[in-house]
Amino acid sequence: MQLKFSIIVPVYNRPDEVEELLESITQQTFQNDFEVVIVEDGSTIPAKEIIEKYTDRLNINYYFKENSGPGDSRNYGMERAQGNYYLIFDSDCILPSQYLSEVSKALQNKYVDCFGGPDAAHHSFTNIQKAISYAMTAFLTTGGIRGSKNAVNKFQPRSFNMGISKEVFEKTKGFGQIHPGEDPDLTIRIWNEGYETILIPEAFVYHKRRISWKKFHTQVNKFGMVRPILNLWHPETAKLTYWFPTLFCLGFVVSTVLSIFLGFHWFLIAYGVYFVTILLDAFRTTKSIKIALLTIVAVCIQFYGYGVGFLKSTIALKIFKHKPQEKFPKLFFKK
Repeated sequence: MQLKFSIIVPVYNRPDEVEELLESITQQTFQNDFEVVIVEDGSTIPAKEIIEKYTDRLNINYYFKENSGPGDSRNYGMERAQGNYYLIFDSDCILPSQYLSEVSKALQNKYVDCFGGPDAAHHSFTNIQKAISYAMTAFLTTGGIRGSKNAVNKFQPRSFNMGISKEVFEKTKGFGQIHPGEDPDLTIRIWNEGYETILIPEAFVYHKRRISWKKFHTQVNKFGMVRPILNLWHPETAKLTYWFPTLFCLGFVVSTVLSIFLGFHWFLIAYGVYFVTILLDAFRTTKSIKIALLTIVAVCIQFYGYGVGFLKSTIALKIFKHKPQEKFPKLFFKK
């Protein structure tokens, strides 16, 4: 099968990020033709002028539409793309020069209709961004829950770095209106249609993620609220491990109470050992004690934000039997 790649990028009020992404795309070592489809999702700060700077170096198509969320914008781009295999990125990603070549090689060796790739921290990222990147990808944190190289053949791709065939898109109708959570929802529906998904470890991107603690907390809190909704929609995919951040937070509270009022310190010591392990591993990975210390902050925000969101959503859906769209309208976009 001759693959023709179409890169699909939704963007909302982030022209500077788009410029960095497009610049990295111009540096690709991949020799075959490919196209870039930028979908402006109702931005008030459009990226059109930035994109026009790259029309002589890239086969690029730009569309502006009313705001309907990143999932619907990706669908909009795929509906208009000329290729037969879609590579989907967030606008805050930077591609290493070998990205397209690695994807092409992997799909030639073992073709699949859907894949995902990991993310890494770029040297230009701020220390907070690097700390957040560690928290979101390390095996010692929720990165171990989200998937790893040990689970390459049952991997849930994330839409910041994801590839799907035209056939899969037409079969599944693409992303739903929930956000975040639209990517695991699509992956599960892809599995249900009988298609395979894998991780291509070499197809990594540099993903900026959030640039402040407040924005990071908002993001992971939404992740936590979304997961019980996905478990409700797809009960066969529910896992006990999704409870880990919630149990981690509740366990810390109980451990603190036991330590203060009963003098039982062992559970709290266990937490201390865990955080020291995180600190050492982060230092080994980043080679910076400052980033390693910030990683502790990132992990605490990650577990607290996700854990509280997960518990709140679980109680609402399981105990009070609320409907997701009515209880959490901000997690859903309307077309």
